[in-house]
Amino acid sequence: MAIAVLTDVVKRYENKLTVDHVNVTIQAGEIFGLLGPNGAGKSTTISMICGLLKIDSGDIVIDGLSVSSYALEVKKKIGLVPQDLALYNTMTAAENVTFFGRLYGLRGKLLKERVAEALAFTGLSDRAKEKPATFSGGMKRRLNIACAIMHHPKLIIMDEPTVGIDPQSRNHILESVKELNRLGSTVIYTSHYMEEVAAICDRVAIMDKGHIIACGTEKELRERVSQEEKIVVKATNITPELINELSLHPRITRVESKEGTVEMYLPSSQDELQDILFIFAKHEGVIGSLNIEEPDLETLFLSLTGRTLRD
Repeated sequence: MAIAVLTDVVKRYENKLTVDHVNVTIQAGEIFGLLGPNGAGKSTTISMICGLLKIDSGDIVIDGLSVSSYALEVKKKIGLVPQDLALYNTMTAAENVTFFGRLYGLRGKLLKERVAEALAFTGLSDRAKEKPATFSGGMKRRLNIACAIMHHPKLIIMDEPTVGIDPQSRNHILESVKELNRLGSTVIYTSHYMEEVAAICDRVAIMDKGHIIACGTEKELRERVSQEEKIVVKATNITPELINELSLHPRITRVESKEGTVEMYLPSSQDELQDILFIFAKHEGVIGSLNIEEPDLETLFLSLTGRTLRD
């Protein structure tokens, strides 16, 4: 069952297409990654899903309701963790979560229970009476998550939630995403960190210049583009003659040598391993280790767009 369906969604700013006829279906129960560089249109797309920006054309349906026609009802189904922190520094952590709970119509005993639950989930129970002005960047991000999940939304949207935080807080947030999903929430996770998306997402849409240029599981994305494998050899006695003969091999498309490591790129490595070992032996190169690496999302993005994710 689809929780979110985007059909020919368009957004323009001063006649520039920021989001250009985007079509995406997100299934209930999945963690869906929206991957792309800054300026790709990710945050604009998220803002339209949440009803914070008007859709110029097309339609977005959340849990059966059109955002354009039922904006208020849709907002109650969504929990948003925005890219920019949305907290009140003059309120305590508990007061911040309480404030957002009241916006969603929670009152009385249920409101208190949900506040305690959200703070416990994000590891902030012991800081409930402190103000976020005293928090680290990672703790502020976690408080943002507490505010977004306390009404038990069907769809949780996290827009670059790990920007500018320490590795420990980043790991905490990634584990929280997986736990929220395990508990039944669908998650849309936007990022320009390849490793995060690869670690937690069931499917990924790659966005560039307002377009969705590819969508699927990591395996499906690999199959969509013709990818080379990379063989990484750590060795001693790497001579120019050895590198030259590797470069002349008809199946090896590129050879890079640096500091005792040789990296070779080729369409498939299995048939050429014997040739590579023979060339090293011929030139008395002593191999310490040899690894075959499959293409990752960074390689896929480069193949699809001609640029790196952080360009």
